[in-house]
Amino acid sequence: MTSKVRILLRSLLYGLIALTIVLAPGVVRAIAPNTVLAQLPVAQPSPSPTPAVAPTINPFSRMPGGELGAPANRSNVGVTTVASNASNGYVPRQERVTVNSTNYDRRMPVDIYGNPVNNQPIVVIHETVGSAASAINTFRNNHPNDNDQVSYHSLIKRDGTIVYLVPPEMRAYGAGNSVFNGPNGPETVRLDTVLPPSVNNFAYHTSLESPADGRGNSSRHSGYSDAQYRSLAWLVAQTGVPTNRITTHHAVDRSGTRRDPRSFDNSKFLALLRTYPPVTPAPLTPASAPQLAPQPPVPDSQPDSPNLELNLSSPEP
Repeated sequence: MTSKVRILLRSLLYGLIALTIVLAPGVVRAIAPNTVLAQLPVAQPSPSPTPAVAPTINPFSRMPGGELGAPANRSNVGVTTVASNASNGYVPRQERVTVNSTNYDRRMPVDIYGNPVNNQPIVVIHETVGSAASAINTFRNNHPNDNDQVSYHSLIKRDGTIVYLVPPEMRAYGAGNSVFNGPNGPETVRLDTVLPPSVNNFAYHTSLESPADGRGNSSRHSGYSDAQYRSLAWLVAQTGVPTNRITTHHAVDRSGTRRDPRSFDNSKFLALLRTYPPVTPAPLTPASAPQLAPQPPVPDSQPDSPNLELNLSSPEP
């Protein structure tokens, strides 16, 4: 082989080597996209900060016995001292009793048909018919049968002592078959396929201990003590519920069997209630369960009128 041929071949070899060096990175990227070269980290845009959400308040939490209501310490059992917003400075003695969990449940945000529940709270006034001790004993017993389950949120003894029972954030079983005739028409909520609709899902139930001569089925009795009326006015004032949404068990009952509270003096109660300054109720908010849907508070009707009355309209059958 001549020297010229060798020089030519060597030049071709060097040219191929140079070309390989130039083209190699592109070939590698083309045939191996998932190699380390292709997996180099890529800068990602910073996520937008999550806007702060204001805490929501369950309106029932502000009611007597609730997390934000009186007494301030829910775990405190016995005499509880709380601040009073009454012009007369009256503060009742208060106690707390644990109720069996079969006798209450959580308040539901929707009814059995999936419709949102947006009823404003009401106060329903009852009487025990028996003694306070007997009623409390009933609430503390286990009742697996739905028809036996019963409770109040609070009870007022003859001496005016308020006993907190079911936390107001929960649904007490105080009026099984019931409808409230409110300013906007009949209100009731159905939560069960078998049981009738009731006001329990948006009601705060409180009861007066009956006098000794009222522990039966008579139509009337000697009435309630002055201490009970004073404590009831104090209690209802703390709820912030307007008077056009304060009612009785007899008024909301649809079974035709409830007449309580018998011998109740509306005028006496309302005169005491007017000694308390108006309390603005917390608006209904989508708080954690139990909860209610948002709705503006219902204004009181003529809160300073001497003709102020409770909502005692009985529902149509």
